[in-house]
Amino acid sequence: MMHMWDRVLAGARKSPLSRQELALVAITAVWGGTFLAVHVAMQHSGPMFFVGLRFAVAGLAACILFRRSLRGMGWADVGAGAAIGVMIFFGYGLQTFGLQSIASSTSAFLTALYVPMVPLLQWAVSRKRPRAMTFVGVVLAFAGLVLLAGPDAVHVGLGPGEVATLLSTLPIAGEIILISLFAGRVNLGRVTVVQLLVCGILGFAAVPVTGEAVPAFSWGWVVTAVGLGVASCIIQATMNWAQKSVTPARATIIYTGEPVWAGIIGRIAGDRLPGLALVGAALIVVSVLVSELKPHSNPRPRRDQPMRAENGPAAGSPETKPGNRPQLRQ
Repeated sequence: MMHMWDRVLAGARKSPLSRQELALVAITAVWGGTFLAVHVAMQHSGPMFFVGLRFAVAGLAACILFRRSLRGMGWADVGAGAAIGVMIFFGYGLQTFGLQSIASSTSAFLTALYVPMVPLLQWAVSRKRPRAMTFVGVVLAFAGLVLLAGPDAVHVGLGPGEVATLLSTLPIAGEIILISLFAGRVNLGRVTVVQLLVCGILGFAAVPVTGEAVPAFSWGWVVTAVGLGVASCIIQATMNWAQKSVTPARATIIYTGEPVWAGIIGRIAGDRLPGLALVGAALIVVSVLVSELKPHSNPRPRRDQPMRAENGPAAGSPETKPGNRPQLRQ
């Protein structure tokens, strides 16, 4: 048994993905599984009330998980958490509002527009151009999402549902960028608590604004909200931790696996994916691997510089002159 576990660990160490990237893959699988649960909950509750309850539970779970970190809460933690929490609320809120009047395939297609937006926003914010293979991975991931949504989703109008879903792509992309921007500058636990509680408070505040009524008690939405609240706490905490070392563009490509996992779980529940959707899922998986590739280049030495021999410095170089010994860096 121990030998088998050693082989598993050895395989994990040889994985092309880092620990942080594997963690993002894991939470994306959990994320994908929440679609079916939300669909069931929407039969008993309005979207804003459910978003508020879900993230309020997530915030309370984070308070318990990170209770030792809360004593040193500072304004930097509050500001960063509030900014991310606002993005989460508008992303989830607008997308959920749109799902009331448009098909889920159309929503998936429109939401996928955040994928090419993230590397461009990262470029604008950090002034650092993402690698070429990252752009290739983004293109493959976006194409895969379009195929997953299906051909019917491409033919969309400009009704309130479509407009709300299009607008949701901005805060979704903004959340990913802000998490990476603040990562390493603020405390992980404190920021997680603040962003989840801010999202929950905004969800409840939006109930009267959108004209929703507080739903009648039902174990259907209570159990689902509590379960998804705990899941949301784990998801957001993992995102905050992993994106300290994973770039926003790379993280976005991994997040595109969300509908793939949703399709797998839906298939287990009895749904069947068409052939094009399977091709799209394959493209998304390939995009994650392609974006990690680093093309090798063999630069030629400049003509005005002597080539070094394999086993020593070039003749006539300072290292070979008498009295010149290589100095060690302190």
